[in-house]
Amino acid sequence: MSNTTCPFTGSMVAVVTPFLGGRVDFKALDILVERQIKGGQTAIVPCGSTGEAATLSHEEHSEVIRAVVATAGGRVPVIAGTGSNSTAEAIQLTKGAEAAGAAGALLISPYYVKPTQEGIYAHYRAVAEAVSIPLITYNIPGRTGSTIETATLSRLADIKNIVAVKDATGSLDRVMDLVAICGDRMAVLSGDDAMTLPMIALGAIGLISTSANVAPAELAELTNLALAGKMEEARALHYRLLPLIRALFLETNPIPVKAAVAMLGLCEDELRLPLTPLSGAPREALGDAMREFGLGVAGASA
Repeated sequence: MSNTTCPFTGSMVAVVTPFLGGRVDFKALDILVERQIKGGQTAIVPCGSTGEAATLSHEEHSEVIRAVVATAGGRVPVIAGTGSNSTAEAIQLTKGAEAAGAAGALLISPYYVKPTQEGIYAHYRAVAEAVSIPLITYNIPGRTGSTIETATLSRLADIKNIVAVKDATGSLDRVMDLVAICGDRMAVLSGDDAMTLPMIALGAIGLISTSANVAPAELAELTNLALAGKMEEARALHYRLLPLIRALFLETNPIPVKAAVAMLGLCEDELRLPLTPLSGAPREALGDAMREFGLGVAGASA
């Protein structure tokens, strides 16, 4: 089923936010963004869950988006994470991202408050009415405590600038329902690296990836092969990537991926509380998976 409303496809990286001495490390951020563009990522997504948005101040949030937009320089779109459990705050953040030059916004469904389906619909509609940039809804019940039901997404698909859903529910049944019911009005994007190949086979048009922080070229190739229908090649690459992907989720995201990017020498392994650095056994397993994949790592057992 063809979707003509979403301008975003391919592998898009949910980039980590590097810290140094408690502050955002903008020099490292610039290096990370350049590496992702050179690796074939079709968009940069700052300030999402992987980017530790929950521990960024509003000022830092805006600064990170502006910095990524500046570094991208129009070569690829920037899709800013602007979600919140408060609709007013989500509107404020999304307006700020639009003013900073973001090409779109990714909004996690309101967390903790556990709104009804009507509340979820009204939340996204209010944000969409406040801005003109395309919006991607984000369904990840494991973090939010609630699910955006397919019927609600079908209603949201009728709002002009709500163009896609990032699905991290882990349910291929749900993906099939999404594509069947609203796939001609709302694109489906994988929010789970390991599910990308089967989701594309069922009608998804891309991926917003955590693992691309570590292996950008390979995640881009996997997505492109699958979208081109080259399933045998895509399947081989999927199984090559799978041990690395699984190692990158041995603890809560983004703890392992921040450790992995640090092992590559691209930033410090620094997080903000309540997140803490990757523990011993998972760190060793991650280092092993990276080496097995062919990545040169330093400090894997630190």
